Amino acid sequence: MAGRVQDKIMLITGGASGIGLATARTLMREGAHVIITDRNVAGGEAAAAELGGSTLFLGQDVTSEDRWVEVIAQITDRFGRLDGLVNNAGCGSLRNIEEETLEGWRLVHAVNTESVFLGCKHAVRSMKKTGGGSIVNVSSVAGLRGAPDLPAYCSSKGAVRMLTKSVALWCAQNRYNIRCNSIHPSFLATPMVQAMIDLSPDGEKMRRRLERTAALERIGTPEDAANMILFLLSDESGFVTGSEFTVDGGTTAR
Repeated sequence: MAGRVQDKIMLITGGASGIGLATARTLMREGAHVIITDRNVAGGEAAAAELGGSTLFLGQDVTSEDRWVEVIAQITDRFGRLDGLVNNAGCGSLRNIEEETLEGWRLVHAVNTESVFLGCKHAVRSMKKTGGGSIVNVSSVAGLRGAPDLPAYCSSKGAVRMLTKSVALWCAQNRYNIRCNSIHPSFLATPMVQAMIDLSPDGEKMRRRLERTAALERIGTPEDAANMILFLLSDESGFVTGSEFTVDGGTTAR
Protein backbone atom coordinates (compact mmCIF):
# COMPACT_ATOMS: atom_id res chain seq x y z
CA MET A 1 0.00 0.00 0.00
CA ALA A 2 1.58 3.25 -1.13
CA GLY A 3 0.92 6.49 0.70
CA ARG A 4 0.37 4.97 4.14
CA VAL A 5 1.33 8.26 5.81
CA GLN A 6 0.50 10.54 2.88
CA ASP A 7 1.02 14.25 3.65
CA LYS A 8 1.57 13.65 7.36
CA ILE A 9 4.15 15.84 9.12
CA MET A 10 6.69 13.64 10.90
CA LEU A 11 9.56 14.57 13.25
CA ILE A 12 12.40 12.11 13.84
CA THR A 13 15.15 12.76 16.39
CA GLY A 14 18.55 11.19 15.83
CA GLY A 15 17.73 11.21 12.13
CA ALA A 16 21.25 11.48 10.74
CA SER A 17 21.94 7.74 10.83
CA GLY A 18 20.76 4.31 11.90
CA ILE A 19 17.10 3.75 12.75
CA GLY A 20 16.34 7.45 12.40
CA LEU A 21 17.61 7.73 8.86
CA ALA A 22 16.00 4.43 7.81
CA THR A 23 12.70 5.66 9.25
CA ALA A 24 12.98 8.95 7.37
CA ARG A 25 13.49 7.05 4.10
CA THR A 26 10.55 4.77 4.83
CA LEU A 27 8.16 7.57 5.78
CA MET A 28 9.10 9.64 2.75
CA ARG A 29 8.50 6.66 0.50
CA GLU A 30 5.00 6.46 1.97
CA GLY A 31 4.22 10.12 1.35
CA ALA A 32 5.16 11.92 4.57
CA HIS A 33 6.83 15.29 4.99
CA VAL A 34 9.84 14.50 7.17
CA ILE A 35 11.80 16.65 9.60
CA ILE A 36 14.97 15.10 11.00
CA THR A 37 16.96 16.48 13.92
CA ASP A 38 20.37 15.55 15.28
CA ARG A 39 23.28 16.96 17.25
CA ASN A 40 25.47 15.90 14.34
CA VAL A 41 24.86 18.89 12.10
CA ALA A 42 27.12 17.77 9.25
CA GLY A 43 25.59 14.29 9.28
CA GLY A 44 22.07 15.68 9.47
CA GLU A 45 22.61 18.04 6.57
CA ALA A 46 24.10 15.20 4.50
CA ALA A 47 21.13 12.97 5.35
CA ALA A 48 18.65 15.68 4.38
CA ALA A 49 20.48 16.22 1.08
CA GLU A 50 20.35 12.48 0.37
CA LEU A 51 16.66 12.28 1.20
CA GLY A 52 15.81 15.32 -0.88
CA GLY A 53 12.22 16.33 -1.48
CA SER A 54 10.65 18.33 1.32
CA THR A 55 13.01 16.97 4.00
CA LEU A 56 13.94 19.54 6.63
CA PHE A 57 16.95 19.19 8.92
CA LEU A 58 17.16 21.04 12.24
CA GLY A 59 20.09 20.84 14.62
CA GLN A 60 18.91 19.71 18.04
CA ASP A 61 20.31 18.78 21.42
CA VAL A 62 17.40 16.65 22.63
CA THR A 63 18.34 17.23 26.28
CA SER A 64 17.49 20.94 25.97
CA GLU A 65 13.88 21.83 26.70
CA ASP A 66 14.27 25.24 25.11
CA ARG A 67 15.39 23.63 21.87
CA TRP A 68 12.40 21.27 21.91
CA VAL A 69 10.09 24.27 22.13
CA GLU A 70 11.92 25.95 19.25
CA VAL A 71 11.93 22.88 17.00
CA ILE A 72 8.21 22.19 17.37
CA ALA A 73 7.43 25.89 16.87
CA GLN A 74 9.47 25.91 13.66
CA ILE A 75 7.62 22.85 12.39
CA THR A 76 4.14 24.17 13.19
CA ASP A 77 4.98 27.60 11.77
CA ARG A 78 6.07 26.00 8.49
CA PHE A 79 3.62 23.10 8.15
CA GLY A 80 0.73 24.10 10.39
CA ARG A 81 0.81 21.00 12.57
CA LEU A 82 2.81 17.98 13.78
CA ASP A 83 1.25 14.57 13.07
CA GLY A 84 3.95 12.20 14.29
CA LEU A 85 7.02 12.11 16.50
CA VAL A 86 9.70 9.42 16.65
CA ASN A 87 11.80 9.81 19.79
CA ASN A 88 14.81 7.94 18.43
CA ALA A 89 17.93 9.78 19.64
CA GLY A 90 19.92 7.70 22.10
CA CYS A 91 23.29 6.71 23.49
CA GLY A 92 24.82 3.86 25.46
CA SER A 93 27.45 3.07 28.06
CA LEU A 94 29.35 -0.21 28.26
CA ARG A 95 30.10 -0.16 32.00
CA ASN A 96 28.88 -2.59 34.65
CA ILE A 97 27.39 -1.43 37.96
CA GLU A 98 30.81 -1.28 39.64
CA GLU A 99 32.43 0.69 36.83
CA GLU A 100 29.64 3.07 35.79
CA THR A 101 30.16 6.68 36.86
CA LEU A 102 27.50 9.08 38.06
CA GLU A 103 28.40 11.36 35.17
CA GLY A 104 27.94 8.51 32.68
CA TRP A 105 24.68 7.43 34.31
CA ARG A 106 23.27 10.94 34.12
CA LEU A 107 24.29 11.39 30.49
CA VAL A 108 22.62 8.15 29.39
CA HIS A 109 19.42 9.06 31.21
CA ALA A 110 19.45 12.62 29.90
CA VAL A 111 19.69 11.44 26.29
CA ASN A 112 17.63 8.24 26.47
CA THR A 113 14.91 9.13 28.98
CA GLU A 114 14.70 12.85 29.70
CA SER A 115 14.69 13.70 25.99
CA VAL A 116 11.76 11.33 25.46
CA PHE A 117 9.89 13.02 28.29
CA LEU A 118 10.56 16.42 26.72
CA GLY A 119 9.57 15.25 23.27
CA CYS A 120 6.33 13.70 24.49
CA LYS A 121 5.48 16.73 26.62
CA HIS A 122 5.84 19.29 23.87
CA ALA A 123 4.48 17.09 21.07
CA VAL A 124 1.34 16.39 23.07
CA ARG A 125 0.86 20.10 23.78
CA SER A 126 1.12 20.79 20.05
CA MET A 127 -0.78 17.80 18.65
CA LYS A 128 -3.83 18.23 20.87
CA LYS A 129 -4.46 21.62 19.26
CA THR A 130 -4.46 20.28 15.70
CA GLY A 131 -6.46 17.06 15.85
CA GLY A 132 -4.06 14.55 17.40
CA GLY A 133 -1.21 12.37 16.22
CA SER A 134 1.01 9.44 17.01
CA ILE A 135 4.22 9.20 19.08
CA VAL A 136 6.67 6.32 18.82
CA ASN A 137 9.38 6.03 21.45
CA VAL A 138 12.41 3.93 20.53
CA SER A 139 13.31 1.84 23.56
CA SER A 140 15.19 -1.48 23.41
CA VAL A 141 14.97 -5.12 24.42
CA ALA A 142 17.25 -3.87 27.20
CA GLY A 143 14.16 -2.07 28.49
CA LEU A 144 12.42 -5.44 28.87
CA ARG A 145 15.20 -7.68 30.16
CA GLY A 146 18.45 -7.09 32.01
CA ALA A 147 22.04 -7.12 30.78
CA PRO A 148 24.90 -7.39 33.29
CA ASP A 149 27.11 -4.76 31.67
CA LEU A 150 24.44 -2.19 30.75
CA PRO A 151 22.88 -0.87 33.99
CA ALA A 152 22.48 2.71 32.81
CA TYR A 153 21.18 1.72 29.38
CA CYS A 154 18.74 -0.87 30.76
CA SER A 155 17.44 1.58 33.33
CA SER A 156 16.97 4.37 30.81
CA LYS A 157 15.20 2.18 28.26
CA GLY A 158 12.97 0.56 30.89
CA ALA A 159 11.88 4.03 31.94
CA VAL A 160 10.94 4.83 28.33
CA ARG A 161 8.60 1.81 28.28
CA MET A 162 6.65 2.97 31.34
CA LEU A 163 6.70 6.64 30.35
CA THR A 164 5.10 5.59 27.06
CA LYS A 165 2.21 3.91 28.87
CA SER A 166 1.62 6.94 31.09
CA VAL A 167 1.56 9.30 28.11
CA ALA A 168 -0.83 6.98 26.24
CA LEU A 169 -3.24 6.83 29.17
CA TRP A 170 -3.16 10.59 29.75
CA CYS A 171 -3.93 11.31 26.11
CA ALA A 172 -6.71 8.70 26.00
CA GLN A 173 -8.24 9.99 29.24
CA ASN A 174 -8.33 13.51 27.87
CA ARG A 175 -9.61 12.49 24.42
CA TYR A 176 -6.64 14.11 22.66
CA ASN A 177 -6.65 11.56 19.80
CA ILE A 178 -2.92 11.05 20.41
CA ARG A 179 -1.51 7.54 20.54
CA CYS A 180 1.84 6.64 22.12
CA ASN A 181 3.70 3.34 21.74
CA SER A 182 7.24 2.05 22.20
CA ILE A 183 9.35 -0.25 20.05
CA HIS A 184 12.06 -2.48 21.47
CA PRO A 185 14.73 -3.48 18.95
CA SER A 186 17.53 -5.89 19.69
CA PHE A 187 20.86 -5.66 17.87
CA LEU A 188 20.46 -3.92 14.52
CA ALA A 189 23.13 -2.84 12.05
CA THR A 190 23.41 0.70 13.42
CA PRO A 191 26.45 2.85 14.26
CA MET A 192 25.90 2.14 17.98
CA VAL A 193 26.06 -1.63 17.47
CA GLN A 194 29.01 -1.32 15.11
CA ALA A 195 30.82 0.67 17.81
CA MET A 196 30.26 -2.22 20.24
CA ILE A 197 31.85 -4.59 17.73
CA ASP A 198 34.75 -2.25 16.97
CA LEU A 199 35.52 -1.65 20.66
CA SER A 200 35.60 -5.37 21.43
CA PRO A 201 39.02 -7.06 21.65
CA ASP A 202 37.75 -9.64 19.15
CA GLY A 203 35.28 -7.97 16.80
CA GLU A 204 34.32 -11.12 14.90
CA LYS A 205 33.64 -13.00 18.13
CA MET A 206 31.48 -10.11 19.35
CA ARG A 207 29.55 -10.08 16.07
CA ARG A 208 28.80 -13.80 16.36
CA ARG A 209 27.73 -13.32 19.97
CA LEU A 210 25.30 -10.57 18.99
CA GLU A 211 23.91 -12.67 16.14
CA ARG A 212 23.25 -15.60 18.47
CA THR A 213 21.13 -13.51 20.84
CA ALA A 214 18.32 -13.63 18.25
CA ALA A 215 16.40 -16.81 17.54
CA LEU A 216 16.80 -15.93 13.86
CA GLU A 217 20.59 -15.86 14.45
CA ARG A 218 21.34 -12.63 12.66
CA ILE A 219 21.68 -8.95 13.35
CA GLY A 220 18.63 -7.03 12.18
CA THR A 221 18.55 -4.00 9.92
CA PRO A 222 17.45 -0.43 10.70
CA GLU A 223 14.69 -0.98 8.14
CA ASP A 224 13.24 -3.71 10.35
CA ALA A 225 12.59 -1.08 13.02
CA ALA A 226 11.51 1.54 10.49
CA ASN A 227 8.75 -0.70 9.16
CA MET A 228 7.32 -1.15 12.65
CA ILE A 229 7.49 2.60 13.24
CA LEU A 230 5.68 3.20 9.94
CA PHE A 231 2.81 0.97 11.09
CA LEU A 232 2.54 2.76 14.43
CA LEU A 233 2.54 6.21 12.82
CA SER A 234 -0.02 5.23 10.20
CA ASP A 235 -3.79 5.12 10.60
CA GLU A 236 -3.55 1.33 10.35
CA SER A 237 -2.68 1.26 14.06
CA GLY A 238 -5.58 3.48 15.10
CA PHE A 239 -6.62 1.17 17.98
CA VAL A 240 -3.07 0.67 19.27
CA THR A 241 -1.74 2.75 22.17
CA GLY A 242 0.27 2.23 25.33
CA SER A 243 1.86 -0.92 23.93
CA GLU A 244 5.39 -2.16 23.36
CA PHE A 245 6.51 -3.92 20.20
CA THR A 246 9.65 -6.03 19.97
CA VAL A 247 11.75 -5.99 16.80
CA ASP A 248 14.22 -8.56 18.01
CA GLY A 249 14.33 -11.67 15.83
CA GLY A 250 12.84 -13.72 18.65
CA THR A 251 15.32 -12.62 21.33
CA THR A 252 12.68 -12.11 24.04
CA ALA A 253 10.70 -15.20 23.02
CA ARG A 254 13.28 -17.39 24.75
